[in-house]
Amino acid sequence: MNPLESMAVHRRLYRSKSDRILGGVLGGVADFLNTDSSIVRIIYVILTLASFGFGVLLYLIAWIIVPEK
Repeated sequence: MNPLESMAVHRRLYRSKSDRILGGVLGGVADFLNTDSSIVRIIYVILTLASFGFGVLLYLIAWIIVPEK
């Protein structure tokens, strides 16, 4: 086994049970990125408004696809 492969951390994206407002998707993204969930939510709102609501559809799809932790 390659030494770099043994050092690699395998992380998965999950919906958060504790840091959720609606479905826990953005809380899970914040956990995955190891950042504050407020920052992820602010960026999400800005991008959703800039894309004429396309982010809402992406959120709903992620809510269905991403498993809960």
